[in-house]
Amino acid sequence: MPNSIESYKLITGKDDAEFCSKVTKVLKEGYELYGSPTMTFNGESVIVGQAVIKRPSQLV
Repeated sequence: MPNSIESYKLITGKDDAEFCSKVTKVLKEGYELYGSPTMTFNGESVIVGQAVIKRPSQLV
């Protein structure tokens, strides 16, 4: 685990193309995946989450 995380986001949503687009967008902005994705079922849909970080050296 890094000692200094400048920026952290937790992206969540239904397990669909929109969620994948959100993750792809932040990766293109210089974030990196942080840990494993998570999944749960809310009774209707599969809900997923992925943490991402941008390290201080990656800040513009």
